[in-house]
Amino acid sequence: MTLKPLGMPAAARPDPRGLLLLLVTVIGWGFNWPAMKLLLVELPPFSMRIACVVIGVALLLGIALARRERLGVPAGLWGRLVLASLLNVTAWMGAAALSLVWLAAGEATIVCYTMPVWASIFAWALLGEPPTPRRLLALALGLAGLLVLVLGQGVDVGLAKLPGVAAALTGAVLFSLGTVVTKRWPVALPPTASAAWQLLLGSVPLLLGALLLERPDFGALSAGTWAIMLYGGIGPLGLCYLAWFAALRRLPAAAAASGTLLTPVIGVGAAALLLGEPIGVREVVALSMTIGGVVLAIRG
Repeated sequence: MTLKPLGMPAAARPDPRGLLLLLVTVIGWGFNWPAMKLLLVELPPFSMRIACVVIGVALLLGIALARRERLGVPAGLWGRLVLASLLNVTAWMGAAALSLVWLAAGEATIVCYTMPVWASIFAWALLGEPPTPRRLLALALGLAGLLVLVLGQGVDVGLAKLPGVAAALTGAVLFSLGTVVTKRWPVALPPTASAAWQLLLGSVPLLLGALLLERPDFGALSAGTWAIMLYGGIGPLGLCYLAWFAALRRLPAAAAASGTLLTPVIGVGAAALLLGEPIGVREVVALSMTIGGVVLAIRG
């Protein structure tokens, strides 16, 4: 007879590599919120995203070539790849950046990071992962932490801000759907090549938007803005997207989405570090509640 170790059953233990990849993702994405606010001072939203995508795709293609990964896409995978790109990249990058035109960063964050709620619903419908009482409590704790984080400053969402709310909510819902779709129908490509293709294809609608609606002056950008764009391309759009897709292969979709609740908390700390924004009791309470929710979600 084989004795099972005490504690969590082996089948329920989260993959440590998946948790590490998720942590890398949320740290990079958390620091990206103040970075985006800084970039929007000198660049319009779509152009800002496209500039970072160019850097991120170049990095991922270089990694794929160095690892000798196959870059070709089988004919039968194109539909699945395009759908994943639109949900995971176009919806999230475009909608999140666009929402910042009308909303303050905190207001955009509270709408965007309702993602775990939608992911749990989609995971139940498409993956047969019913929300357990522990996971429901995790969602409640995490979202309550975000409410404390943002509403403590007062959120006045008037008619003028409705376009921003709609953009952020659209991005949250579609990215959550993309999380579950990627889990249900994974793109059978090598990981780095898959991330590169999704960034490349997902940026095409954003490029069209930039060409039609914006007139950026890249020649007038400061050295600091170029440095932030390098970070945005290499970190959040390059290595973090690669880590995110790898984490999805190792963790339940709802748990992975719940883990992203750490992103805005990290964003607050990054804003304090980079922009000089203060951290008080409200931020500490929000951090504690959000981390508690993430721990519960990961444990299932």
